[in-house]
Amino acid sequence: MLTANIQRLQYLLRHNTSVSLGTGLLLMIGLTAALAPILYTVDPTALDPASRLKGPSHSFWFGSDMYGRDIYSRTVYGCQISLVVGLSVAVLSIALGLFIGLVAGYIRWLDAIIMRIMDGIMAIPGILLAIALLALAGASIGTVILAITVPEIPRVVRLVRSVVLGIREEPYIEAAISLGTRTPKLLIQHVLPNIVAPLIVQGTYVCASAIILEAILSFLGAGIPPETPSWGNIMAEGRIYFQIAPWIIFFPGIYLATTVLAVNILGDGLRDTLDPRLAKRF
Repeated sequence: MLTANIQRLQYLLRHNTSVSLGTGLLLMIGLTAALAPILYTVDPTALDPASRLKGPSHSFWFGSDMYGRDIYSRTVYGCQISLVVGLSVAVLSIALGLFIGLVAGYIRWLDAIIMRIMDGIMAIPGILLAIALLALAGASIGTVILAITVPEIPRVVRLVRSVVLGIREEPYIEAAISLGTRTPKLLIQHVLPNIVAPLIVQGTYVCASAIILEAILSFLGAGIPPETPSWGNIMAEGRIYFQIAPWIIFFPGIYLATTVLAVNILGDGLRDTLDPRLAKRF
């Protein structure tokens, strides 16, 4: 089952337009982040008061901000922050949500306890929970990743649990149990392969949501520290000067929108291809 899913992913990467487009955009953005030290025109934190609020030109490709800092360098550096946060949150939430969801869906007496805890976390708005965690732990990239991961875990748990509840009643699961198959082996060999496809799709949406939430937290001043350039920080600092220097907000906003769009396009393409019902329709 797992090998079949991998082969299906390889096929759709070559033949699905949405997946190809989303993957291409993400590769471009990823290369921008990876090559950020080479692409810097100047130090993104260097102050140059004589060049403050300069428009886009050959010296400042994306213009400069109120302190004379190069917007291009700061925007390119922001790619690293957003992608690191988005990918880290996706991996952590999927890993933790998968484990908790498997336990909740397969072990009946733990189901009610775990799901009430998840319901309690989901009852708190994600942005407020993240701000509260950051207020307790202090602002840094690590705490931002943790603060965004916690609200995303219940969504993954609910997805995994719903799949496991349907699978555990299948005849082949009952046959494996009657043959004495141990629970860990049963979950890994028979249950986990059926969850891979929906988890991949869910991971793309978690990544997009994390990138947006990080920008919101930074914009509000509760996320990445101000001395570290991120798209949210750049736009927050430039909102006061929007009428006279709109490029401070425009270019980071374009990068943010493009990144989220690419991740969502990739997720839609994966959903259309990995869902057997939608795949037959297409």
